[in-house]
Amino acid sequence: MEINRISRKRYLHTVWWAVLGSCLIVAVVATLGRATINFDAALTDKPDVAIYVLLPNAGLKDTTLLRDKGNERHYLAETASGSKLVILRRGDEEWYVAHVEDMR
Repeated sequence: MEINRISRKRYLHTVWWAVLGSCLIVAVVATLGRATINFDAALTDKPDVAIYVLLPNAGLKDTTLLRDKGNERHYLAETASGSKLVILRRGDEEWYVAHVEDMR
């Protein structure tokens, strides 16, 4: 390719797309990096995210870990309808809700 035969318009067009593409790549990588940091912070600050994922429609406001038996965890969960005792058990590969009981 002979650089002296390229017109000014063609050169500026190529440079414009190169700058735009570079900015797009930087923006995507920065967004993914920020999302990863937020996800790591969520898992570090709230290690028991499973209860929020497993009971999405319960309206959980606050949870307190009462007992940890390794493969079973008991929680006191504050919901819009009152307090509940939630028992999570670990299956072969994932956690599941074993029992939910309304507290009086």
